[in-house]
Amino acid sequence: MIFLREINPLSLKLLERIYRQSRYHQVSQRAHFLIFASQGVNVEELLQIFNVSYKTIYNWINRWESEGMFGLYNKRGRGRKRIFKPEQESEIREWVKQEPRQLKKTLQKIKAEWNIEVSTETIKTI
Repeated sequence: MIFLREINPLSLKLLERIYRQSRYHQVSQRAHFLIFASQGVNVEELLQIFNVSYKTIYNWINRWESEGMFGLYNKRGRGRKRIFKPEQESEIREWVKQEPRQLKKTLQKIKAEWNIEVSTETIKTI
């Protein structure tokens, strides 16, 4: 049995909306978990339904208890860090506009200007 403080009807309604409409899978999954947990589904079933570890369930509950709705969302700092600063990215965009079919020239400019080596795929992403 999960010890989760009772979720009020308004929060439950909001959780259902987040579950159905969130564009982020992890947020939707956490909201869905909280809906099930509030209905009294036991831990073993939740582990199988969401295919996560007990530690993950524990973390989701702690984030919900301490942060509420904000605990559903990932915190900043996850994932790969940016290679370029925003002003560098805008300069790269300008270089690509000048010579859109010459990405290797843009790579050479980046290497000469900032001494950063990246792939053409990174330039396409920018």
